[in-house]
Amino acid sequence: MGMQLGYTMMTEQAGPKELVRHVVGAEEVGFDFSVSSDHYFPWLDEMGHSPHAWTVLGAAAQATSRIPLMTYVTCPSFRYHPAVVAQKAATLQILSDGRFTLGLGSGENLNEHVVGAGWPPADVRQEMLMEGLHIIRELFDGEGYTNFRGEHFDVESAKLWDLPEKRVPIGVASGGAQASRIAGELADALIATEPERELIEAFDAAGGAGKPRIAQMPISFGTDKAAAVARAHTLFRWFGFGWKVNAELPGPAAFDAAAQFVREDDVESSIPCGDDVAAVIEAAKEYADAGFTHLALVQIGGDQQEPYLEWTRSTLLPAWREAFGG
Repeated sequence: MGMQLGYTMMTEQAGPKELVRHVVGAEEVGFDFSVSSDHYFPWLDEMGHSPHAWTVLGAAAQATSRIPLMTYVTCPSFRYHPAVVAQKAATLQILSDGRFTLGLGSGENLNEHVVGAGWPPADVRQEMLMEGLHIIRELFDGEGYTNFRGEHFDVESAKLWDLPEKRVPIGVASGGAQASRIAGELADALIATEPERELIEAFDAAGGAGKPRIAQMPISFGTDKAAAVARAHTLFRWFGFGWKVNAELPGPAAFDAAAQFVREDDVESSIPCGDDVAAVIEAAKEYADAGFTHLALVQIGGDQQEPYLEWTRSTLLPAWREAFGG
């Protein structure tokens, strides 16, 4: 099978009913899978939304019948305790009849600051993710009661009473070799945002060979290219900062300030804009060449999903299948 084409339910740019309607459309069009962000805040005020992702995913599980669903990604360390994440994931797997993958990451200050627990350095956040993974995996095992005393989390006599027949696969987000090794050792899939072969090589070396490698790429489809570029600049001018910066900034005002010198030309050079399907395929090939098996596209603009879905049906999907198989 070639590289699969995914649809992104971007909670930062659409309301809950719209997100469900869009993923129903994505299933009808023929996308291979779908992913959902899990935010408390949008990146920028202009994006205007941030409903609760897990509630939306529960509704999506009932409104769809085929398309796989995935968190991209949930942080099991601050807003959510890992024992509660395990319960939510198990329930969603049952509701979706085995179509759910739990994507996990070490989080962003943007979303996790709301519970007032502070924002520790990256190495501590990685330790917290490791402990969370241990707890979630043990609860998924379903063998007796889970008790855990860790540096960051405690679990007291926990057990999941509704476990799905198909164990929930876990994906772990990686921005570097250390996280890729964790994913290779403890997860069922690698999640990344950059088409870097080194991330996959570290994942494979740690036990990830043959497992899915899932990435994400934004595009700004539109028949008016200038309008598509302007929309991408308005909503995604923060995009080029990279994971290390994005994880640290505390709120939309900080992203706005950090992006004040980003020009439309800068956005256009890094995000495919317009309706040139060849440009999208060329950008996606970087991920295929790096070794990714799945690529979820983000269509920028919550009010632009219907035309994007129709263009995918008529133009993108045939070109994608020709370029990547699947």
